[in-house]
Amino acid sequence: MVTVIIPSLNPDEKLLLVVKSLTDIGFKDIIIVNDGSDKEHMIPFEEAGKIAECTILTHEVNKGKGRALKTAFAYCIANRKGIDGVVTVDGDNQHRAEDILACAKRMQEKKNSVILGTRDFHQKDVPFKSRFGNNMTGFVFRFACGMKISDTQTGLRAIPYEYLPVLCEVSGERFEYETNMLLTFKKLDIPYEEVSIQTVYIDENATTHFHPVRDSFKIYGIIIKFLFGSVSSCLIDLGLFTVLKILTSGLSERISILISTVVARVFSSFYNYNFNRRAVFDSREKAGNTVVRYYILCIVQMMVSYGLVYAANHVFSMGNIMTVVSKAVIDTFLFFISFQIQRVWVFRK
Repeated sequence: MVTVIIPSLNPDEKLLLVVKSLTDIGFKDIIIVNDGSDKEHMIPFEEAGKIAECTILTHEVNKGKGRALKTAFAYCIANRKGIDGVVTVDGDNQHRAEDILACAKRMQEKKNSVILGTRDFHQKDVPFKSRFGNNMTGFVFRFACGMKISDTQTGLRAIPYEYLPVLCEVSGERFEYETNMLLTFKKLDIPYEEVSIQTVYIDENATTHFHPVRDSFKIYGIIIKFLFGSVSSCLIDLGLFTVLKILTSGLSERISILISTVVARVFSSFYNYNFNRRAVFDSREKAGNTVVRYYILCIVQMMVSYGLVYAANHVFSMGNIMTVVSKAVIDTFLFFISFQIQRVWVFRK
């Protein structure tokens, strides 16, 4: 059996349409979480509560979609021990019952894989903000996490029962929780699979409770930390290089660039290693293993940086300022390469 979970805030008649479509297609257990809705929106919950297949869980105040999902997961762990898993569904009737059923059946077939219902964002009726937001988040996921997900914002997810305890511990109370959930799949090697679903937007998605500024900041804030360590260490490296290049300007150009590059990289790499290991990649390996791989990469990157900066300076006969500019350009290019190597090799666990 599969339990359907519907988090809901201030619903209208669409919630009952969703419930009816689910019972008509054969679902026997539906959990609706009233996430602190106001008194003017109680009728849909009251009507749903009269349906035998429905269980209503209530937050006295609004706590966010993430907390509503975790409340339902915890309820299932305590009261639905025999189920195969759950399917999370939005209550605005933008997920079709046949798609929900398809995701549930695919989860039962795969047994240990999470199933993501993915929409086609290339269709003409998709609102621009939804298309842009999904494409942007998808790009960041591919670059920062190595995860190729067609629809990072989908609320239709079929999750095997065995993963519910883990997902109850994932951070995030509002829309950022769904992003953190995807990152947890990567972190814990939880397999996932995509199933194509219908792309439905009603009134330009006007009923959504997603706040573009607040919730986008929380979602991207989770991913930005993957980039912050490298960017900040790059600034430290560039700042030290600039100071040292000025202080050693009396030496030969080759020696000046070499000393400036090595000393700046020693300090910036120490900071970068510790930040990335703890805050970015949350590595579970012993420091001794990762530090060796990190400094192999660091030495190679430093040599490449030195070689390219020296070559550029030699060819174009640049002064101090242009040498610093050329280093900034070169190290920006190397940053993207280094980040990927750290993700897949240095901090692979």
